[in-house]
Amino acid sequence: MKKRGILNAPLSAALATLGHTDLIMVVDAGFPIPPGANRIDLAIAENIPDLRTVLSLIADEIVVEGVVRADDVVTNNPRLDEWLQSTFDDAEFTTRTHADVLGELAHQAKVIVRTGAFEPWGNVGLFCGVDVPRWFGGEGVIAPDYYAAKL
Repeated sequence: MKKRGILNAPLSAALATLGHTDLIMVVDAGFPIPPGANRIDLAIAENIPDLRTVLSLIADEIVVEGVVRADDVVTNNPRLDEWLQSTFDDAEFTTRTHADVLGELAHQAKVIVRTGAFEPWGNVGLFCGVDVPRWFGGEGVIAPDYYAAKL
C-alpha cells in the first residue's frame, strides 16, 4: 500500500504522465469539461473535496512553473488569488478571460481534475516545469538565463 501522497489511482497515474509545459487543470464542480478530455472526477458532494486541498496535494507531487486563472479571480475572489500566490510562490502567474478558461484553455489541458468546489472562478491551470537545480545544477552545466535565478 502507498504510504503517502495522492492515493487516488487515476489521479496519481495522470500526474506521472505530465512533462515540462504540460497543463493540468483543477476545476470546480460546475466546470464544463470538454468531451474526450482526460477527466478525473473527484467530486463527491458540495466542497468535498475542496479546491485548495486538491491543489495542495498536487503541488506536493509536481513541479509547477506557471499558474493561470481567470482575470475575475484577481478582482472578484482575491482570497483565492492570495492563496494561489502563496502556494505557488515560485511560479509565473497569468490571467485569461473566464470564457478562455472554460473554452480554449480546457481544450489544451492534458488532464482536468474536477473537485467538489463551490467557489467562484475556482478553475486553475498549472503548467508543469522542471526541478531547475536537479536538471541544471550539475558540474559543467550552464543554465539558460531564464532558469539561472532558480539555481
